[in-house]
Formats: sequence, C-alpha cells, structure tokens
Amino acid sequence: MTSEIIDTKDLKNDPVFGQFSFNNHEQIVFCNDEDTGLKAIIGIHNTVLGPALGGTRMWQYNSEWDALNDVLRLSRGMTYKAAITGLNLGGGKAVIIGDAKTQKNDKLMRRFGEFVHSLSGKYITAEDMGMETSDMDVIREVTPHVTGVSESLGGAGNPSPVTAYGVYMGMKAAAKYKFGTENLDGKKVLVQGVGHVGETLVKHITDEGAQVIINDINEARLEELSKKYGANVVLGNDIYGLDVDIYAPCAMGATINDATINQIKAKVIAGAANNQLADELKHGRLLKEKGIAYAPDFLINAGGIINVYAELEGYGRDEINKKTENIYNTTLEIFNLSEKENITTHGAAFNIAQKRIDTRKESK
Repeated sequence: MTSEIIDTKDLKNDPVFGQFSFNNHEQIVFCNDEDTGLKAIIGIHNTVLGPALGGTRMWQYNSEWDALNDVLRLSRGMTYKAAITGLNLGGGKAVIIGDAKTQKNDKLMRRFGEFVHSLSGKYITAEDMGMETSDMDVIREVTPHVTGVSESLGGAGNPSPVTAYGVYMGMKAAAKYKFGTENLDGKKVLVQGVGHVGETLVKHITDEGAQVIINDINEARLEELSKKYGANVVLGNDIYGLDVDIYAPCAMGATINDATINQIKAKVIAGAANNQLADELKHGRLLKEKGIAYAPDFLINAGGIINVYAELEGYGRDEINKKTENIYNTTLEIFNLSEKENITTHGAAFNIAQKRIDTRKESK
C-alpha cells in the first residue's frame, strides 16, 4: 500500500502551483518549528460553504513532495465531502510529517495547534490517521478551532465509529444496486486496512453474516482481529485479484490505479479510504466499463465529518445517526444518476457537490 500518486522526481523543479493535485486551493500553510521538530502542511481548498474542516494525518511520508501531494488531494476531497453531505463547511486537511508511534508528543501537538490558531478559524482540525481523540484534547488547550475532542470536554468523541457506519450504509446501498439486495449475508468482503474505522466496519459486516477477509501492514493487528471476528487473513500487497464480491479499501488512497485496476474481480468497491482512484477520470471510467459499482469515497466516508460537525452545530447523537444513515439513500441516488446520464459515479457525485458550491458562490 502506498500513497504515492505521481512521480515526484518530475515535480522537483516545478512551482507548487504546478503540482498535479493543485486544484484552485485558496491557501497552503507550511508549518516548521525547530524546537519541537514539527513539519506540517495545512491545505485549505475552498471556504465558499463555510470554514474548512478536515482532520490532521500524521504519517512518515517518503518525501515532502508526497506529503504536499497528499494534503492537496485530501483537502480537495473534504470540500466535496462536505458539499455532497449538505454541510455548511469548506474543505481543508493537514498532514504532519513523522512517525506517530515514535515522534508524537504533547509539545508537538500544542505547537501544531498554535499554527491552526493563527488561521483564526478559517481551518478547523480533527483527527485522522496517526491521531487520537486525546491528541485533539491537547490541541484544544491552545485553540478552539478543533473538533473530535473527548465528550468530557463537550465534544462528539472519536469520529471513527460514525465513519465506519456511513461506509457500511454506502456498502449496503452499492450491494442493493449491484446484487439486487442490500443483505451482505454470505457476501465475500475484502477489507484492506483495519485501523479504527476498518475494524468497526469489519464488525458491522461480520454481524450481518459476510465472509470477511482482512489485509493490513500490521500483522499483529491482523492476528488479533482474526481471532476476534473470525476473519480470514491475507498478507502482502497481492490482494486485488482475490475472488471477492466487495472490495473495501480502508487504508491509504490511490489503491485503484494502473497496476491494480485490471486485477480487480470484486463487483462492488465501497471503502473508507480517501482518494481511492489514483486518476479520478481515467480510473472512474474504467471501473464503469468493467461493470464495477464504485461508491464514491468522499460520499460514503462522510460519517466522520458529520460527527465532528455536530460539535459546531450543537446537535446530538440522534441527528448524527440520521444524517449518517442518509448516506444509504444518497449513494443509491448517485448510482441511478450515473446510469441515467451515462457518467461515472464519481462524476455524478462530484457534479452534485460542485453545483451546491457554485450556487452558494453565485448568491454571495
């Protein structure tokens, strides 16, 4: 698994604005602090619908170009995630370059929080890969512009379970469209990546009777969850040609790419990972041509942003669940629109989201 999407050696002499992933971003903030060793990038893509909200990811990237490319793609995805979900939020994201297991500490978190605070609310952070609710609590010590804090501090807590529930809803809708039934009983499902979100998704589909196969770079984690849920384990990266009904990418993005797309035997792709298509236009079209029902990632993994948005709007668990369950209906609408207009599901979802942004922009 890798987050690399483009050949970074081709970018080293190009300006930032020439980046493949640069897509009319409003602001990119490079955060560097010698005392703590902090190296972070905050990407603010669009604030037409509201302040940019998106999690912070801590990851040991192969290069700083990879980190920049990731934050650009992720922040853009957050814009369309909020728009398609009907939230009054813009799109932003942050990445901290480093190993979360060995380099993360409270001092680093506070310094990052100070950079977030310097943006005066234009960007609101939350947790993502490599981060925990406790890290958001530390960031809250220096800025109010953070969500996903502990319930004891008035927050909505860990968004991962809600993210997983939304993906589960999207997966059931995709199954309904492709197989004629939303019932996952007996379906073979490959879950790639079993972190917080992936594990909760495994629980949902196991409880429904699915035959679950799990894959992750952490072999100890795989062994633990195999015992806990009775899931079968497949090691390594050679997983795309497995004979499964549903493929659920729940780790890093761009796993649907030139090297993997012709191997995929699954009839449905529905997972939690962001930016699953390495090339949205090309790979979205190829999936459609192959007859694979792809549930757009920025639609079905929106449960997390719904959860943290509740902190800003002050609504409770019932409303969070209602909005997350509606992902099922929206996913079916996207599949039907894709078929009616003969466009990809990614294109159908993107068009609806962009229309909402354009309408708001015109009204200002």
